[in-house]
Amino acid sequence: MSEVFEGYERQYSELSSNLTKKCTIAGGIHGEQKKQKISEIKAGIDEAESLIRKMDVEARNLQPNVKAVLLAKLREYKSDLNNLKTEVKRLVSGNLNASARDELLESGMADALTASADQRSRLMATTERLDKTSDRVKNSRITMLETEELGVSILQDLHSQRQSLLHAHGTVHGVLDDNIGKSKKILTSMTRRMSRNKWIIGSIIAVLVIAIALILYFDQT
Repeated sequence: MSEVFEGYERQYSELSSNLTKKCTIAGGIHGEQKKQKISEIKAGIDEAESLIRKMDVEARNLQPNVKAVLLAKLREYKSDLNNLKTEVKRLVSGNLNASARDELLESGMADALTASADQRSRLMATTERLDKTSDRVKNSRITMLETEELGVSILQDLHSQRQSLLHAHGTVHGVLDDNIGKSKKILTSMTRRMSRNKWIIGSIIAVLVIAIALILYFDQT
């Protein structure tokens, strides 16, 4: 996961917690103190929105599998921020009489804070699930990288074996060429010897025939 995103996330979590506390405090005070606290809350909400925008930009620049996990987190943070905005609207529109205000503090505000607490519990549970999903994604990436390295190693071995086969083929081809050349030379030499032997034998036969003819001729005379 992006360290930049995690940094923004920590800042947002701290800011959101502080804003919740300020909303609780603002609900129990009146007059100028309340206005000042609401102004602080609004400034904090603006800062929180800025952090969410930064997290959104950072998440969308990451790999698809990681981006999906982070964008799911952002949806929870945006929902949490909307609850804070709703709380501020209730505080701003709180020009009620004392009894109505007391009733709001005792019932409506308590319900809102309870809802906010429930929302945070769900947010923490969702964050935990997303962290586990992120861990599984990391493990999947590690397995994928190991598989890729194994594939590269196998391809290198196959390439090396191919080079060895090509070298062996070249060597065998060279030996065959040499043997064929030698065989041709031997056959040519044998052919020449056979031809020479034929001429010699023919000459001997011719000489014998002439000798026999001469012998017969002289015997008759």
